[in-house]
Amino acid sequence: MAQNPPDLRPDRAQARLDRDLSTVRAGRDQPTIGMVSLGCPKALVDSERILTRLRAEGYGISPDYSGADAVIVNTCGFLDSAKAESLDAIGEALTANGRVIVTGCLGAEPDYITGAHPRVLAVTGPHQYEQVLDAVHAAVPPDPDPFVDLLPASGVKLTPRHYSYLKISEGCNHKCKFCVIPDMRGRLASRPHKAVMREAEKLVDSGVKELLVISQDTSAYGTDWSDRPSKFPILDLARDLGRLGAWVRMHYVYPYPHVRELVPMMAEGGVLPYLDIPFQHAHPDTLKRMARPAAAERTLDEIAAWRRACPDITLRSTFIVGYPGETEDEFQTLLDWLDEAQLDRVGCFQYENVAGARSNALPDHVPDEVKQERWDRFMEKAQAISEAKLAAKVGTRLTALVDAVDEEGATCRTAADAPEIDGNLFVDRGFEGLAPGDMIEVEVDEAGEYDLWGARVDA
Repeated sequence: MAQNPPDLRPDRAQARLDRDLSTVRAGRDQPTIGMVSLGCPKALVDSERILTRLRAEGYGISPDYSGADAVIVNTCGFLDSAKAESLDAIGEALTANGRVIVTGCLGAEPDYITGAHPRVLAVTGPHQYEQVLDAVHAAVPPDPDPFVDLLPASGVKLTPRHYSYLKISEGCNHKCKFCVIPDMRGRLASRPHKAVMREAEKLVDSGVKELLVISQDTSAYGTDWSDRPSKFPILDLARDLGRLGAWVRMHYVYPYPHVRELVPMMAEGGVLPYLDIPFQHAHPDTLKRMARPAAAERTLDEIAAWRRACPDITLRSTFIVGYPGETEDEFQTLLDWLDEAQLDRVGCFQYENVAGARSNALPDHVPDEVKQERWDRFMEKAQAISEAKLAAKVGTRLTALVDAVDEEGATCRTAADAPEIDGNLFVDRGFEGLAPGDMIEVEVDEAGEYDLWGARVDA
């Protein structure tokens, strides 16, 4: 039962070519495609959509390079380090397979990719599904067989069967100076309410126990509609999703005032009492240079209001340290704010220049050694807060969702834990007979810095 690393990046996920896709392999003579999916969960959903379309056309899905007739690499271009990771993944696929199609956020810079890897077969940008399919058709023509091409109603999933990401919109209307996502993915474009609900219902009917709602700006869902039925459509969507009987977890929620109306749904149990909110910083001058809303004090008031309405709410956020111009006083303000906010789950990364970002031109860039020192201090404080909050849960009973089971025990998550970015609840007694997707009650008897341990009490 491996523990989550404390510095797990919130903006980068592990490459996904090792999922068990045996149930969606094609017949012996049908062409097969491999997929490496990098970056955030939004990119993972794009990968799933591409694979679902390919599977419907008769392609098999290979879990390794050697069994694939071609490999699609879905790239991340959020930070320079993510771009380097994407180039490495493309190079690895070229070495192991030789026939590689590139898509995703970094695909918005085709010359950058072909300059490093001129042998790639094609390069397409983010959520350009038709262009990816055209490239696959050119490289590996389909060979459909109606007797073999069976596709599950939920489509091809790269996550475990018991949870799934539910993407409700594309793009973003914010103009944060450090971010180029709007340039890559465009302005906000919300999916129709009925389409999101149809997908969610199919997922729950297929056995999904947890829906992770994702977008670039979840709070703004539907505000791009000229004829929207209500002022804030995210409230209607959350209410309807909460009636499906699965866990509903909200990610990337900007702290607009109407978020207060989401919290009572959490207190009532329709939506998990969990908010993932990208605060980024706390000092008003730093936020202004970021082109972010500079209202840290009002944010603390909002946090207090959320906790009054739903005392069990879990708050997760991410922050940037070492942003251009960040002084020691500004950084100390962030540490003081964190002390007061007492967030449950915190991610942090050091500022990096990104090609095309307006923040690159800002003066007074912070030296790397200072960024590292501030990151260390920030994570030390965040870790102490997490440890104290988890220690308070010892002796309590929590509902947990089983993610994995081995000979040592069951790896589970509670309502306070999103997959891959938060902690785990490890069950080392009474786990016999459990399977991924089971919901159980656990009595917590030990706490660490990021994880909990306990015994099953409903065996």
